Amino acid sequence: MTDPAPPPVVVGLHLAPGRRLPMHDVDAVVLEAGAGIVGDRYHGSRHRHVTLQAADDLAVAGERLAAPVPAGRTRRNVTVDRGPVVAVPGARARLGEALLEVVRVAAPCRIMDDEVAPGAARALHGLAGTVFRVVEGGRVALGDAYVEIPVDPDEARERAAASRAAATARGRTVPLP
Repeated sequence: MTDPAPPPVVVGLHLAPGRRLPMHDVDAVVLEAGAGIVGDRYHGSRHRHVTLQAADDLAVAGERLAAPVPAGRTRRNVTVDRGPVVAVPGARARLGEALLEVVRVAAPCRIMDDEVAPGAARALHGLAGTVFRVVEGGRVALGDAYVEIPVDPDEARERAAASRAAATARGRTVPLP
């Protein structure tokens, strides 16, 4: 019997203090439940707390673009060494000490054409990662594991609906059990 493959690990952490400001590579971040990454431009947003992508997806996008797609230029916060990254709304994953819940698939925006190269947004289509909200905060550092938590699809749908309702009712995401 063979041992299961080790989980994907964090190979890049990136944050920007404001909109359209350059992303900075860091060795560790603190995720705050219901708010996101401390010091990032989206800290305190309703749902867009953390964005996560896989390095192997960036390699595929680079092949499509015929140019490298550097992780820090995609405007995503976390890069793991390999995917897939869970994308089912309401599904959960552990990242370092934090517990995350999927909000939606991350769509590449036109800024990618400025940040990476013309055509980058198109090359990243279907490969741009996932947007998560922070359910339980904690520290995340380079080398930390990314572990998807098995979930029943009905349970994931219920979580996603409850998350949307809580955000609408209170004006921001509230951590759910």
